[in-house]
Amino acid sequence: MLSNKPWLRHYPVEVPPTYNYPKQNLAQFLIQTAERYPQVHALDFLGKKMTYAELLEKSYRFARTLQRLGINKGDRVAIMLPNCPQAVIAYYGTLLIGGIVVMTNPLYMPRELEHQLTDSGARLIVTLDALVQRVQNSMGTKPLEFILVTSIQDALPFPKNLLYPIKAKKDGMAAHVTYNEQVLSFKELLKQSSGDPIQVPVSADKDLALLQYTGGTTGFAKGVMLTHSNLVANTLQTKLWFYRSRQGMERYMAALPFFHVFGLTVLLNQAVALGGTLILVPRFEINQVLQTIHKKKPTVFPGAPTMYVAIINHQAIGSYDLSSINVCISGAASLPLEVQTRFETITGGKLIEGYGLTEASPVTHANNIWEKRKTGSIGIPFPDTDAKIVQPDTLEEVPLGEIGELAVKGPQVMKGYWNQPEETYKCLKDGWLLTGDLGRMDEDGYFYILDRRKDLIIAGGYNIYPREVEEVLFEHPDVEEAIVAGIFDPYRGETVKAYIVPRAGAVPDADELKQWCKEKLAAYKVPKVYEFRYSLPKTLAGKVLRRKLIEEEAARNNSEQDSVNFDKG
Repeated sequence: MLSNKPWLRHYPVEVPPTYNYPKQNLAQFLIQTAERYPQVHALDFLGKKMTYAELLEKSYRFARTLQRLGINKGDRVAIMLPNCPQAVIAYYGTLLIGGIVVMTNPLYMPRELEHQLTDSGARLIVTLDALVQRVQNSMGTKPLEFILVTSIQDALPFPKNLLYPIKAKKDGMAAHVTYNEQVLSFKELLKQSSGDPIQVPVSADKDLALLQYTGGTTGFAKGVMLTHSNLVANTLQTKLWFYRSRQGMERYMAALPFFHVFGLTVLLNQAVALGGTLILVPRFEINQVLQTIHKKKPTVFPGAPTMYVAIINHQAIGSYDLSSINVCISGAASLPLEVQTRFETITGGKLIEGYGLTEASPVTHANNIWEKRKTGSIGIPFPDTDAKIVQPDTLEEVPLGEIGELAVKGPQVMKGYWNQPEETYKCLKDGWLLTGDLGRMDEDGYFYILDRRKDLIIAGGYNIYPREVEEVLFEHPDVEEAIVAGIFDPYRGETVKAYIVPRAGAVPDADELKQWCKEKLAAYKVPKVYEFRYSLPKTLAGKVLRRKLIEEEAARNNSEQDSVNFDKG
């Protein structure tokens, strides 16, 4: 086994290579934790706290609300909310009746929303009062059966709840909702429903818990079918990896959105399984996040690299106490070494890079938290997870150290794409999931991701991996953020362009950056074009949208001559 899975040599003694995952409803974690730690705070939302006993009771109420509305096992329930108590209640309430959750991004525009709601066949959506009009606009030709409306105000402590309408009006978020037989009050429905226990039996291996839509970087997003078993397994795999966790005592900084599967598993599902407290943040706003860490003392802070970049570069970082943070797992994008090193120095905690994708619930790999880890690596496969580097066309394993496509297999791998058997067939082969990511494995079984196959830059016949170039740019003292993409070049086919966000007060120069890169990279990898920006386009999970930058570039080329520094050399 060790020759086939060399990574097992580097497992901590506390982590078993295999585990017996219970065949249960995903919501069973909440039931068990509420029995064990009824008075531990499950949620802390801007100062308003809710115990596990209260959360379970409200989840039962929501489950019975759904049944009263005729929503039953297998029906799809969309949740279009930021991180707030109502999102957690709706999530577990839906799971308790065997419903299928469709997590929906609150930033979606009507076209995106219409596709997701129509494709999933959602019968009901839970959303904010400020978003009702957008939902109605998106589903004008095929209205949902029910829109359950809540407000951030409903979850706030006194006196914030009284002041919220003033702030909402100031921020342009004031909403006037007309209630009727279709548009109903979330708060009132919960009051009218019983909090008696309810759990509809499910077949954990067959029944879906979640329809999670992929980012849709090309065309419309696909619905990833994740079963109760998929999500139970990945929750327990992350728990096994975090073997020094303290039951009923950890405090989770919940800045990653729950509507992103990374946040859903490593925050919501894991915290509930461990009896931890979720310190909910509706969106990542750097000053609020730093103040929250300073005051609330979270011990676990999963995030995206851009979140850690914002923290280490904050001008007043020295005035905040971040020493409570013990463990951070970074996902959604590659973690630059410079960011990891500085963050660990500032906090004294561990920041490790992991890897996953929506189709795997999502985590498949991580570096050891307290044991051997390798710079630039996504780490080693989780318990019961197999991985290999293959030729994408033939699925033959490539020689050790060579570059190919990462394929993974394990209990967390999806059932397939919703209503898309052809797309499922393309990426699921004999239980192996083709990830679309180019990588390699070393002799110790540590894996390295070079880039998405579609992000590979081919310039003058040379393969260039954006991550390698980005690592070098991040090391420059004047660079806060950097991302690299391939843009059209009439001579080389493609050339390398760097998008740079300078550090506060720094004024980097394109020639200086080019010289910096030339000293560390082969000439063909050095960016030829540099664009300096105040910010980079990101998802709410903090992932930089490289595709958005490429689309901007194409639109700009069609309309006007590029005005950035350009060197044909």
